[in-house]
Amino acid sequence: MAVGYVCLTLLLFFSGCVQSGPAGGSVIGEKKAAEGTGEFSTQLKINREALVNGRTEQIRVEAAKVILQSDEAEARKVILQTLQRSDTAAVAVCKALKDLSAGGESLKNSEEFIRPIVEILREGDSEQAKAAAEAMLIFDYEQIGGPLEQLVTDSSVPAAAKLNAVYALKLQPDKRAIIKLVNLLEDSVVEKEVAQAAEQALVSLGLPATDDAKSRKEIIRSLQRKGRDEFLTAWKIRQEQQNRVQQLEKELAVWQEKYLVSLGQLYEALGTDTDRGQFLRQRLEDRAAKVRLWALQKIFQWRQGTKGQLPAGLGPILVKLVSDENRDVRLQAAGLLALMVELDSAQQLLSQLKVEQDPQVRIELFVALGGRCYYGLLPNSGAAISGATRKQTLEWAARYIEDPQPQAAQKGAEVMKKLLEQDGLTAEEVEKYLVMLAERYKRQKDQANGTFRGELLNIMANMCSQSVYKAQAVRLFKDFFQEALSDQTSLVREAAVDGLINIDRTKALGALRNDFVNDNSELVRRKLIELAGEVGGADDLLWLSEKAGSGREGELAWQMMLKIFSRSSIEVLAEWAQRLDGEKSRNRLSYEQKITFLEDVELKAVGENRIKIVKAVRVKLAVLYESIGEFEKAAEYYGLLRESAETGQEKEHFLAGLLEVYLRWPKIELAMQLMDNCLLEKDLGPDNPIIRFIGNYLKEPSGAVDASSVVDKLVQIQVAQPRPMWIKQLRTWDKDFGQGNKSSRDDSKAKSE
Repeated sequence: MAVGYVCLTLLLFFSGCVQSGPAGGSVIGEKKAAEGTGEFSTQLKINREALVNGRTEQIRVEAAKVILQSDEAEARKVILQTLQRSDTAAVAVCKALKDLSAGGESLKNSEEFIRPIVEILREGDSEQAKAAAEAMLIFDYEQIGGPLEQLVTDSSVPAAAKLNAVYALKLQPDKRAIIKLVNLLEDSVVEKEVAQAAEQALVSLGLPATDDAKSRKEIIRSLQRKGRDEFLTAWKIRQEQQNRVQQLEKELAVWQEKYLVSLGQLYEALGTDTDRGQFLRQRLEDRAAKVRLWALQKIFQWRQGTKGQLPAGLGPILVKLVSDENRDVRLQAAGLLALMVELDSAQQLLSQLKVEQDPQVRIELFVALGGRCYYGLLPNSGAAISGATRKQTLEWAARYIEDPQPQAAQKGAEVMKKLLEQDGLTAEEVEKYLVMLAERYKRQKDQANGTFRGELLNIMANMCSQSVYKAQAVRLFKDFFQEALSDQTSLVREAAVDGLINIDRTKALGALRNDFVNDNSELVRRKLIELAGEVGGADDLLWLSEKAGSGREGELAWQMMLKIFSRSSIEVLAEWAQRLDGEKSRNRLSYEQKITFLEDVELKAVGENRIKIVKAVRVKLAVLYESIGEFEKAAEYYGLLRESAETGQEKEHFLAGLLEVYLRWPKIELAMQLMDNCLLEKDLGPDNPIIRFIGNYLKEPSGAVDASSVVDKLVQIQVAQPRPMWIKQLRTWDKDFGQGNKSSRDDSKAKSE
């Protein structure tokens, strides 16, 4: 006990968990300690904190050992409480129990730990369950055999917990545990995966896992005839042999890895694709499955890369490998052929599919066959398939659609969709397969798996667009799409919207825009926005404008509005030119977006000689360009507006705008030239828009030229005709804002007078 305490204290000290102090030590950190209501000693609190919150597994395990060996009454309570936790602390207790037992330590009342350890097998993850199973080795089988056997056969227990129990049984050095594993092979109640785990456990113990009931009974009788000592001796021998086999397998794996690395280096050193292709061809025919798998991986990388076409001669070998003796080779070869649909692989895939026993390989073969048939049905593919092969593949698709596993059924539906896209089947054959899809979807409508329901409906939606048998698909599936709009799963609603759009785009928009433009699914919202851009009209502009310029789909909504505008009348465009300048849209659309739209309106209005609309739009464009600092464009539009002005007052208004642009640009010389021209025409009084603008500008200059500089330039203007109102205004500005030589200015003004 003292040695354990000293070791733990040192571990805690060096890991920063204990800080020395007057009381002999205190726990550092803010994590809540293990649950408990009793009065714990200071040392037990420290040990408990280390067990629950120790930084490393070593600290936690050492803390558990110290607590297990403690004589304090509350120490046992800490251990039992910790075993009820689903974390690393419970694992530490299990490992401590195993270590103490292996070291010859005797624990009082250890049977108290059996129940919580069994619960870890029932509830814990794989790491926790493994530690619990190994901790059970401290008990005799009489103590834990009943709970273990009950756990592995209880129908209410999840399969994961049963797999944990199988692992625990495998570790037990007792013939009754092995007999139970043998019985699991023929127990019709246990799940298939549990029986497979029992089979693997027996093989790992060096025992045959036979399918023959008579042979299994003989194995059980042979075990029952052995005495305890004889069994344990045989057990130890098998364990030593198994350990030796495992060691040899590890060493073999190391050398295999080294060999594969060398192969990779040789492969990379080859200079041409032809040489590399020949190298891979030889490796594909190697006797070692690991080498064949290595070559398949290289071909996969080649195919996925930029090189594309594989060297000649590899195709036929790849096709043959779907019948390879090694399961993993068959799996990878089938996956490759699913990508390489141009290879003539249909017959080989179909033949292997009929005899394949592994479910995962079988479905990969089926997917590859479906891809090959689809490619062969394409016009001008140059690799046609026979009608008989197509029909056999469709029958396999029909089998998979009926599979209770959603993943398999989805694969069947996907292949069926591909094979029903091209012509060549009778109406009765097509109806048969489409009805199968409809019936599977009906059975799935009330199931919790919304993902599979959505994927299945999506396949049905695609058939209403891509298949030559679209009319039959629409007739059978249309009502499903309508019903699915109320589904709570987004994927299902998305597929339903696709289906209705594929059937009739215009009708779909009319039916959906009232209730689904603000759907919870972003994909649904985007689909409807895009649909409005394609087939929508003026009625769709309002709801699109509410989205434009804001949110995740704001830019998309604006682009679709532009599409609608491009096919709208000039009256609609003029109306929206006013709307988009309103208060609601002012903060939604950017200046650039508004300019793009208004320039389109201007172009159309000019083409239709709609003078009033042209003028109104140009006013907005002049203001917008000035707002974003595009002064040259703003000046251009103010110039056009001045030329088209119908009254003197209107002309002066546009001149004031042009003057502001020049000052903000700044193009001060152009501004003064503009003023000179205005003064040549007439005197400018206080009510003139230009004078009002200059007065406002001098009070709050908004450009790069300050007030005094503007006044300096205005004073320098030489006026040939008497302009008393102008001179009066100029003196006021000079007094309020001007600086410089006063007498010089007076002389200049007198001369002007």
